[in-house]
Amino acid sequence: MLTAIAGINWGDEGKGRMVDLISSDYDVVVRYQGGNNAGHTVINHLGKFILNLIPSGILRPEVVNVMGNGMVIDMKHLVGEIERLTAAGVKITPDNLKISDRAVICMPYHVLQDCLEEDRFEDAKSGPNRRGIAPVYGDKYLKKIVTMGDLFFPEALEKRMKGVIEWKNLFIEKAYGGAPIDFDEEMAWLRKYGDILKPFVCDTGLWLEDALKQGKKVIFEAQLGALRDIDFGINPYTSSSNTIAAYAPIGAGIPRHKLDKVFGIMKAYSSCVGEGPFTVEMFGDEAKALRDAGAEYGAETGRPRRVGAFDAVASRYGVRMQGADELALTKLDVLSYMDKIPVCVAYDVDGERVTDFPRGERLRVAKPIFEYFDGWKCDISKCRKESDLPEQARAYIAALEKMVDCPITCVSVGAERDEYIVRKSK
Repeated sequence: MLTAIAGINWGDEGKGRMVDLISSDYDVVVRYQGGNNAGHTVINHLGKFILNLIPSGILRPEVVNVMGNGMVIDMKHLVGEIERLTAAGVKITPDNLKISDRAVICMPYHVLQDCLEEDRFEDAKSGPNRRGIAPVYGDKYLKKIVTMGDLFFPEALEKRMKGVIEWKNLFIEKAYGGAPIDFDEEMAWLRKYGDILKPFVCDTGLWLEDALKQGKKVIFEAQLGALRDIDFGINPYTSSSNTIAAYAPIGAGIPRHKLDKVFGIMKAYSSCVGEGPFTVEMFGDEAKALRDAGAEYGAETGRPRRVGAFDAVASRYGVRMQGADELALTKLDVLSYMDKIPVCVAYDVDGERVTDFPRGERLRVAKPIFEYFDGWKCDISKCRKESDLPEQARAYIAALEKMVDCPITCVSVGAERDEYIVRKSK
């Protein structure tokens, strides 16, 4: 059984919480793309955890967690994440955490290059986050990288690194005017963190093949959402990897396998981190009210997220790109303060009513067309069946389901593990 958990929108939909919720029914959780450029927040009996690299299944001791070949790994950050989780009582060993030998190492000079590039385009940001993600994925396709498996061959690694750093310094020194990368410092960094992580490294593709032969059930955990996919997202305001579910078997190292189910995650409203078109964005007091109600502040930075109404046009596109079979609707409880709830049902593009997600300049000039739904104005966090919900909340769920043309089978009504409703689609 291969199931993908995928974001429908801009990211921050609540994927980590949903993986944690349903992983009790699975044996393996796999991250298949991205690096430490986004955080998945999970709240359980041990506390609140922000996971950047490690799959969210790590909070269940019986689940094996795999970091696939499609990932880019900042080893220093990963070691720190392991240390924080271990200190909080989470058991992490090579038995429950496995790192692909083909996963690419995100080096300190990738972070440096990301910072230099962001500083160069200070007033025209396309979403860099100073974590080195774009430079390392760029180097991957230029074939100028080292992998976790290279750590086991120190002489060959050193030889390769000399050539890579010589090449990289052409950019750092001549394009950016920065100080040259120090070879010895980079090698010391590789040895320090590589020695800690080598026990976790293996051929995860082969391991997953064996697990599937044994009948193990696997969840693929995506980072970010469909609108940040490098191919199908809002260019250039995307991530540098494929966030769509179809890439999951490839980024996990088992490309011959096909997904059995795609479980899409979308919020009951919209939120967005980073630059780029965001048609439904709210501003001023209206935005602050929604942001405060949903705690829409960066998990690590504390920076306020952009927020807005539910966008049926963007969500319908995200459902199609992810190939979602069913959906979880998260943070429905956040809307409980509203008298009237806006939903963007179409865009106005130069006077034309548009219901298919546009791109390029047409998306930039698009304006939202809203319909309004009655609010329920009460606490719904104790509801555990759909029938417990107020009539207005049930009507809102049914309307969103119809708009995106995909069944909503799970609804979260609070942040705690048990604050959700399993729903049968009409």
